Amino acid sequence: QVQLVESGGGLVQAGGSLRLSCVVAGRPCKMYAVGWFRQAPGKEREFVSAINWIGDRTYYADSVKGRFTISRDNAKNTVYLQMNSLNPEDTAVYHCAARGSTTWGTDQSWYPYWGQGTQVTVSS
Repeated sequence: QVQLVESGGGLVQAGGSLRLSCVVAGRPCKMYAVGWFRQAPGKEREFVSAINWIGDRTYYADSVKGRFTISRDNAKNTVYLQMNSLNPEDTAVYHCAARGSTTWGTDQSWYPYWGQGTQVTVSS
């Protein structure tokens, strides 16, 4: 059984930064590709970023490219999402998701394991 636990969300002013963490428990983190998704109120869940199991391949949605950085520390079983230059449109519940694979995906249906999410609120 794989469990994902997100943390690091909160309230921040526009232009500020947050770093989200996703701890992968139950199996060695290095076995999994991990993606971050977000869901704003009244909107569908959307892809944000993904990283492969080694950490040498990353992918970003156009809306966050240049502002967000995904990384991982397999020794700590943790994947991070550094979010800079936040704006109110980034307000959402952020979820991490994982799949045992050497590649990575941008479609949420590709990921079988999900965390409960962490709220990020950006005030103007």
